[in-house]
Amino acid sequence: MKADNHVHTPFCPHGSLDTFEDYITRGIELGLKEITFTEHAPLPRDFQDPTPEKDSGMDAALLLDYLQELRVLKERHKDKILIKTGLEVDFIEGHENATKEFLDEIGEFLDDSILSVHFIKIQDSWHCMDFSADEFGRIANELGSVEALYANYYDTLEKSIEANLGIYKPKRIGHITLVHKFQHRYPPAFNFDERVYRVLDMIKKQKYELDYNGAGLVKPLCGEPYPPERFAAYAKNLGIPLVYGSDAHQAKDLGQGYPALIAAFNG
Repeated sequence: MKADNHVHTPFCPHGSLDTFEDYITRGIELGLKEITFTEHAPLPRDFQDPTPEKDSGMDAALLLDYLQELRVLKERHKDKILIKTGLEVDFIEGHENATKEFLDEIGEFLDDSILSVHFIKIQDSWHCMDFSADEFGRIANELGSVEALYANYYDTLEKSIEANLGIYKPKRIGHITLVHKFQHRYPPAFNFDERVYRVLDMIKKQKYELDYNGAGLVKPLCGEPYPPERFAAYAKNLGIPLVYGSDAHQAKDLGQGYPALIAAFNG
């Protein structure tokens, strides 16, 4: 493993208290040559975070501190590891203009970024579908079925790929099968493989990258990477760059899932 390209930080309000130095030290121990910090970007000002603690994104007041601290760390560790400044940006249906304005302001200071879907819209309200298994079940009940939730998620994911978010729109699409996170408790009655293949075709058409994310492997109700091997193989055949990320929210999770993920991919 040469790089971990999806790593969170102490600026994550729902993460750990591990410091940047904790993450960097662990990365060096693993032999990483590169690490990209991709903290959850601040949510749009006019968006009400539906999670109980309102902690899905970084506090906007801390964004400049985040950028400044990474600038210092890049210089401090430049002889040991390449550190990249990034963000994980949420696609939120109906808030595309606000997201574009944010990226227009901040994009020039980023080395890398990821575009992810965590929130889905039901009528005039938004829901964080990966917050917890119980919340996933509640949303499925509101929509009428687990299958309806899956369909809503993939509809939203397709909108994120097609959205005009300006010249600084992230070029890597995050954990495209995140909706599988609770599949062992809430299995759909049929698979959505054709929807995933269609998403990958869209990613190819837009010349985007794919977040090859190991976090799902360690989630007990998921048990597979985002995306699983059959989709990774399809992406590879299409020529889509697969970019490994641990999605670590604490330093010890750097590199999580990587050995099994690469073994399956190469097997």
